[in-house]
Amino acid sequence: MPAEPLQGLKGLQESCRGTGDKMAERRLLVLFGSQTGTAQDTAERIGREAKRRHLRCRVEALDRCDVANLIHEPLVVFVCATTGQGDPPDNMKTLYCRPDAVVDPWLVALWDKILALYPLPPGLEIIGLDVRLPPTYTLHYLPEDSPHPDSDLLQPTVPRAAPCELHPFAARMVSNQRVTAQSHFQDVRLIEFDIAGSGITFSAGDVVMIQPQNCPEDVQQFCQLLRLEPHRHFVLEPTEPGTPLPPLLPQPCTIQYLVTHYLDISCVPRRSFFELLASFSTNELEREKLQEFSSAQGQEELFSYCNRPHRTTLEAMWDFPHTTCAIPADYLLDLIPRIRPRAFSIASSMLAHPERMQILVAVVRYKTRLSKPRRGLCSTWLASLNPEQGDVRVPLWVKKGGMKFPADPATPVIMIGPGTGVAPFRAAIQERVAQGRRGNFLFFGCRYKSKDFYCQVEWEELVTKGFLTLFTAFSRDQEEKVYVQHRIQENGRLVWELLSSGNAHVYLAGGHCLSFPEQPKACGKTPRITVPLPGPQTELSVGCQAGKCRWVSLKRVLFAPQIQSFSQTGRKLRN
Repeated sequence: MPAEPLQGLKGLQESCRGTGDKMAERRLLVLFGSQTGTAQDTAERIGREAKRRHLRCRVEALDRCDVANLIHEPLVVFVCATTGQGDPPDNMKTLYCRPDAVVDPWLVALWDKILALYPLPPGLEIIGLDVRLPPTYTLHYLPEDSPHPDSDLLQPTVPRAAPCELHPFAARMVSNQRVTAQSHFQDVRLIEFDIAGSGITFSAGDVVMIQPQNCPEDVQQFCQLLRLEPHRHFVLEPTEPGTPLPPLLPQPCTIQYLVTHYLDISCVPRRSFFELLASFSTNELEREKLQEFSSAQGQEELFSYCNRPHRTTLEAMWDFPHTTCAIPADYLLDLIPRIRPRAFSIASSMLAHPERMQILVAVVRYKTRLSKPRRGLCSTWLASLNPEQGDVRVPLWVKKGGMKFPADPATPVIMIGPGTGVAPFRAAIQERVAQGRRGNFLFFGCRYKSKDFYCQVEWEELVTKGFLTLFTAFSRDQEEKVYVQHRIQENGRLVWELLSSGNAHVYLAGGHCLSFPEQPKACGKTPRITVPLPGPQTELSVGCQAGKCRWVSLKRVLFAPQIQSFSQTGRKLRN
């Protein structure tokens, strides 16, 4: 039988009356710092377990917390992700395990300590796992004949302040140009937005955050699977007083808007998804499998089912049809996380293109053991938009990046940007050229000159005008593969002179952009490329983790502050 829901919080609240100040102190604040959702998922798990122990619990993001009020909180738990972009640290790869293997025993110890400080009030017991907690929100359908504002359209608005995550700007897409040959396996787009009237300003190295949405086909399948009426309007009401409403959902809202713009049905589901899903199941076989996936012992099998093939939430729901059709609409926001914004390095300068913004987007598409190819949610959505067929709006805002270029116009800049990693350097070069700055040196690499040489005409014009020195490496245009590190080594004397005499700054950006030598896994060392330079005992090294460039450094400590390395989304990696 499915778990019985806890009918509201009246019993909990009534049991708390009369327990005095001690009960008033039984509250917990859980703050999370999360990039991909792992820390948030753990924080929300702590919140659920706190409610089972009759603690008043709030779960909030760190950047939305008023630090000045922390002193008034009796208990605060901080949950932060610490392994960078999802990769385990180099020195623990052989022993690396999934987060739950660490969190499970830690939570047991945590609750022992908390209950020692704040025992359960007399007459109360820990709420068992066979009891389903109430949903965070109750979904109230509105009468079909009642008037409703048209909330399903993303309308351009004049922002009261600079656009941000809670108040993005609906930018008009001006162009969506494929910059790779049709015969090339990789679809890369140069996309331009009109940001006039937004109040947005940015400089080279900054990052634009884009809020994507699910494709119509997936939205239709989801509604059919759960037997939801897409055009029904509803309002949300918090189950507990003081719980804020989701800030990115209009009130009232339609089911179609909720599924299209908010619920991340394309993400890989986590353990908590299967735990809650099991509580709805009336099918014995499905419930047993769901309970296995949500148990500590079943995490390896869950990883093989979900993470390894990148199975989506929607696909997992198709595998449990009897359970899925029994999901109450009230629990949708507890079951499925919200769609997270995606970060892209800005690939243009406002000095060259006033009131415009450009990004370079590689459309993510790859195969796993599943028959259907995997697709990136945001890149696929952006590539599908055609501004020539009507007004296309994309919600976005800008975040400051960590890439800082030298203020001294005489300081040379060496940029290593293979593939789409060249995006922030295009912005930097446009900005520096508009300021009349020369001394721009770009090492660019791709597979074929004729297929994926992004911005070729633009680079060649700047070379002709004397604003850019360009070094290219086309790895597949000859029998022996050539990468940017080979071009750096070939021009080692120039690089050394720029560093030693010109005080040049070196920048690296990109993802899967360099060819790294194979090393035995047991050696425990980060794969790297070392390029000898003519200076005394000097090397330029590029390091890699999980096939991605992670850092660039000089062997001589003298020049370490001149080296900066970044991911493609503009996050600083390591000096």
